[in-house]
Amino acid sequence: MEMASISSSPRTVEEIFKDYSGRRAGVVRALTYDVDEFYKLCDPVVLLVNLSDKEKENLCLYGHPNETWEVTLPAEEVPPELPEPALGINFARDGMNRKDWLSLVAVHSDSWLLSAAFYLGARLNRNERKRLFSMINDLPTVFEVVTERKPIKDKPSVDSGSKSRVSTKRGNEGQVKSNPKLAAEESYEEDEDEHSETLCGSCGGNYNADEFWIGCDICERWFHGKCVKITPAKAESIKQYKCPSCSLKRSRQ
Repeated sequence: MEMASISSSPRTVEEIFKDYSGRRAGVVRALTYDVDEFYKLCDPVVLLVNLSDKEKENLCLYGHPNETWEVTLPAEEVPPELPEPALGINFARDGMNRKDWLSLVAVHSDSWLLSAAFYLGARLNRNERKRLFSMINDLPTVFEVVTERKPIKDKPSVDSGSKSRVSTKRGNEGQVKSNPKLAAEESYEEDEDEHSETLCGSCGGNYNADEFWIGCDICERWFHGKCVKITPAKAESIKQYKCPSCSLKRSRQ
């Protein structure tokens, strides 16, 4: 089995996702369109010429970036070029119902695909890793494809979609709003893409995760802390933040 060298391994989010998609497509093909051939290759008692007529052992299902698949022994080099798929998938074949066995291989394949993708993405920064996982998560898992389960879509709520910023501003009653940067560092719940169109209500500048932001409880607009002269320390003591514009409107009423 040919393995790509480290120097030629994909590095950008798009390259890693393309590599993941190709490997995933190969695995899906093995477990669906080519399932009879795959099942036969994993027969524990079938002998292979290239294994010197020895009983097969520790076989792995590999998906390749060119959307092909292969059942073979694990790589000999230690440590391997990439994380290895589950070993010995052939051992359990005859001891399980065929559908259950294929589902088990699918689950292990999903785990391997993710580990390979994040191995290649070891040098990505936090936001790039989040974007990579988001792209991967938009695809159904191998397990979902093999078992014909439909992915469960997130139900729209006040904390998602157009109101995604509200959940960052206030977790529950009585707590001051936190800026998008601090919330992301604490829980990784907010994706940078959700804030990509956020503009400062004062200067009109784009959202930047490296800057302190604060949201208005009245108009729900976001502002650079520096534009409204609010520091992170000062924000902690504010129960309900009103931007300068909303404060001015209230004073006129």
